[in-house]
Amino acid sequence: MFYKERIVWLRFITIKKLFNLILLYFDFYLSKVFKKAYTHAYPLSVSIEPTTACNLECPACPSGLKSFTRPTGNMKDEVFEKFLNELHTYLFQINFYFQGEPFINTKIFNWIKSAASKKIYTVTSTNAHFLTTDICDKIVQSNLHKIIISLDGMTQEVYEQYRKSGEIKKVFQGIDNLLQSKKKHHSQHPFIVLQWVVFKHNAHQINDFIAYCKKTEIDYHQIKTAQVYSDEQYQTLIPSNQKLSRYFVNQKSFKINAPLNNECWRMIASCVFTQNGDVVPCCFDKDAKYQFGNIMNDSFKNIWYHSSYMQFRNQILKNRKAINICNNCSEGSKVWV
Repeated sequence: MFYKERIVWLRFITIKKLFNLILLYFDFYLSKVFKKAYTHAYPLSVSIEPTTACNLECPACPSGLKSFTRPTGNMKDEVFEKFLNELHTYLFQINFYFQGEPFINTKIFNWIKSAASKKIYTVTSTNAHFLTTDICDKIVQSNLHKIIISLDGMTQEVYEQYRKSGEIKKVFQGIDNLLQSKKKHHSQHPFIVLQWVVFKHNAHQINDFIAYCKKTEIDYHQIKTAQVYSDEQYQTLIPSNQKLSRYFVNQKSFKINAPLNNECWRMIASCVFTQNGDVVPCCFDKDAKYQFGNIMNDSFKNIWYHSSYMQFRNQILKNRKAINICNNCSEGSKVWV
């Protein structure tokens, strides 16, 4: 984490949050030792899904492919407000993204402002196509703390091979608009992070990306290995250089290059709220196959401690490989290059 981020995080510490964090670590190690799920605390971080819609058609993304089997749409105010009211005293961070392009839902600015006012670190991730001057002003004024901008090509020819229907000139313009807006409002927020997902077709432009980041007034950059969901995607998208992949390379089927240990910090420290309020265990459950309740039908406390959720955590501690989404999980693998 960028050192300035750590400073902001420290400002949000309360006795209640700190005690909850200690309980989380205690539960995690107790569960590892006894191979039984112990959960006495609430998550310290959650992700929400402002929308399932996206303007791009990325070939390894369910939003881009329009391939969801679950309900789709935009999150409503009542969904956000209910979960925030129940959890804000425990949360260190809210990620305002899951599937979809967050800025398609214009309610997001009020939600970010509300979360930030409650001393919660706010983050979002975007393809930058909506970063007009007006939108960037709203982002800065919302007090968003951090924004991750996907930049997976330095030329249109390379960029559009994955970011289909995208325009690289809009991304560069969006970055510039956000930098100018920060200056106009004399704000150090949001921290701007440029992210490069490494594919077979763009690996040769990594040095150009780094050079661009160094001359641009962003806060930092990160290079991330790609995730795929089929053998065809693996063969088409994953680089043959093992250093640039989270999978074992040069084989016919994709297999994560990491031990699937029977443990998972995410299962007690975080969760995801889909656009309609369903609670799912983590960001790898993109189609919400594992739903443990809906925040509009029940309290978060009942969902978090429900027997079905506890059984899921116990299964991870005993046989994580048996859970489909865990077999493509990045935990323990080399995500960052």
